Amino acid sequence: MLVLQQTLTLLKKEFLLEFRQKNAFFSLILYIVGTVFLCYMAFHLKTQHINSVTWNTLFWIILLFVAINSIGKSFINESKSRHYYYYHTANPLAYVFSKMIYNIVLMTTMAFLTFGFMNLVLHIEIGDINVFMLNLIMGSIGFSCTLTLIAAIAGQTSNPMLMAIMSFPVILPLLLILIRVSSHAIDGLLRSGITDDLIALSAINVIVVVVTYILYPYLWRA
Repeated sequence: MLVLQQTLTLLKKEFLLEFRQKNAFFSLILYIVGTVFLCYMAFHLKTQHINSVTWNTLFWIILLFVAINSIGKSFINESKSRHYYYYHTANPLAYVFSKMIYNIVLMTTMAFLTFGFMNLVLHIEIGDINVFMLNLIMGSIGFSCTLTLIAAIAGQTSNPMLMAIMSFPVILPLLLILIRVSSHAIDGLLRSGITDDLIALSAINVIVVVVTYILYPYLWRA
């Protein structure tokens, strides 16, 4: 119960800081709007059409960079004095899972905003919207959990470059599965063809959470 209580308290702190500062949230929205507008200028204005493969690839690449830019700062932005305070007052699992839950909420919000704006500017027909949305939510959770763990490791070194170096090899298999499932959903193909991919996404998310549960207390004491 103590861990749960501390997790909720730290999670509330994350949302309060975001609400007071707002700069990170609106900078992400500006990045999304600017990137989608550049895609519109590059593809739609010239050809008046964008195929589903290009749309799908651009969509997930945009979300990947949104995730890295937002989640990568989770631990590095914490000052040494604040980290020292948390070290003596908070449970390490409460600390890392409050970050993870906050990143899931933030990333899911950014994912739906990106989808809404991109579909408004570069509209395509999606054959199976339910599978696409399920894949979008699972992808947001996967990005958040995986990158939170990597950010926690990079935060121990105080080296921002380590986050970018470590994230791409780890996140690439997840990204390929997400692109394949969403492509399947856009084409409206039978759901039986992506059952294994959806199970793999779920397994990756569970494994990352379990690894975080086991590994982070050791990182906390490092």
